[in-house]
Amino acid sequence: MKRMSFIKLITLSTIALFAVAACSIFASSSSDEESDRAEQELSDEARQMTVLFVADLHAQLEAHPELFWQEGEEDRLEIAGGFARVAAAIDQIRQERNGDVLVLDGGDTIQGSGVAALTEGEAVVPVANALGLDAAIPGNWEVAYGPDVLRERLAQFDYDIFAANLRDEESGERLFPPYIIKDVGGIRVGVVGYTDPDVPERQPPAYSTGLRYDGPEELPSLVSEVRDKHEADVVLLLSHIGLAKAVALTDDVPGIDVHLSSDTHERTYEPIDKNGTWVVEPGAFGSFLGRLDLWIEDGEVVDQQWELIELTAHAFPEDPEVRALVDEAMAPVKEELSEVVGHTSSLLARHNVIETTLDHLLADALRDATGTEIALSNGFRFGNPLPPGPIREADLWNFYPVVTHLKTGKVTGRQLLDFWERELENVFAEDASKRFGGWIPRPSGMSMTFEASAPAGQRVQEVFIQGEPLEEERVYTITACEREGEPESTLCRIPNAMDTEVIEIDAHAAVRKYLSQHDEVSREYEGRVVPVDLPSVLRSQFN
Repeated sequence: MKRMSFIKLITLSTIALFAVAACSIFASSSSDEESDRAEQELSDEARQMTVLFVADLHAQLEAHPELFWQEGEEDRLEIAGGFARVAAAIDQIRQERNGDVLVLDGGDTIQGSGVAALTEGEAVVPVANALGLDAAIPGNWEVAYGPDVLRERLAQFDYDIFAANLRDEESGERLFPPYIIKDVGGIRVGVVGYTDPDVPERQPPAYSTGLRYDGPEELPSLVSEVRDKHEADVVLLLSHIGLAKAVALTDDVPGIDVHLSSDTHERTYEPIDKNGTWVVEPGAFGSFLGRLDLWIEDGEVVDQQWELIELTAHAFPEDPEVRALVDEAMAPVKEELSEVVGHTSSLLARHNVIETTLDHLLADALRDATGTEIALSNGFRFGNPLPPGPIREADLWNFYPVVTHLKTGKVTGRQLLDFWERELENVFAEDASKRFGGWIPRPSGMSMTFEASAPAGQRVQEVFIQGEPLEEERVYTITACEREGEPESTLCRIPNAMDTEVIEIDAHAAVRKYLSQHDEVSREYEGRVVPVDLPSVLRSQFN
């Protein structure tokens, strides 16, 4: 049986102290590891390997503002991330460990920024190839440019792409190998890949036409195959289904040593112990790097340590060669993305499961563009926080990486209640395997009070439309997004809407128009969506 070591955390204050002392953070980590191993009285036969883990990079090639929080501390806004900083951190640890490192990416790499959208992910490829990755799985947003582009882009990466459950719909053949086997410093490592099976429903259906996403049924046999047939010393599961679902899945896939989770942008500073198996997720946007150190003896993991490293600008440099590649990738669109389209006098951010200042602005802009009583902004997770100051075209792409036309229609109060109950179940289902998609949708012209811990279908307590109590029989006008491939009567996952119409204005144009009519915008938490049994600011969907 593997023994659990204490969890070593790296804080920014510690990083700053090491920087002042002109000592490498990674050299210090190495010294700490030697001390830890001595405390654990590991055998001289135990061999060490290191797994570095990024996920949900969302094509954030450049450094950007990032919001950091720790329990008992005030939120911190710092410049972090950027592919050049990620590459530098990976290279420094690889050198420290004399190459005994496996670097994995949990997916959602080629979508999420303006440069990615304007080139259908192509601009991201050469920069991603310079990060030092060994292998990656596709995420749920890799299909953003359609199935043909997905196949083309992932073939352009010079590292391994793998996923057990992504197949060609017609032939049934896997698009990629189900797992990888790597030799890392004489240690045989197997990693099984599993991407989000809900893609055809989570994303607009047209995005994944011709692709088939299977469930987890084959994972146990694949883990056994890696362990027995390939004689792996270490077996990892790399999934893109979100932390809560990953924890729930872990017990159903015996034989894995660690479950590497991605999709929900969760920051697991401390690993989650699920009946003896760790589950970890490494944040998002290149603002973090997960480090997993494993010690193996006689084909078994006998000790392990996890760090979630914050890649802030004051603590980590940028790799100059990768920085040059970023500049080259950005050059054709730099002028377009730098255009100022508005100003904000308050912090606009997501980073909240319940309600966000950013989506207040976006939903208000959609409703203003169409004149309906209600508008909805999806519960997206991507988008970096935007401090007071100019709003650029690049920020619009971070807010809405996939631009669709607006769609209006009419729904009854009963349909709105049913919609909210479904969405709340998607976010707070007691059975984590039933959770689905992003965070709670963000409304304009509507407010809602709910109880997250109530049974499914009984969470909504009150709904107000334009300040008046919802009437179940009344018909309301509503604006949401068009999702390519959905039935005409479906209004962004609300079925059987009446008098639907696709408006010849997209979400970006709606926000630009709204910003042009306001010298400066400001948004705070307003109680549009209010839980009675949770804090108003909920950072994590895992509980």
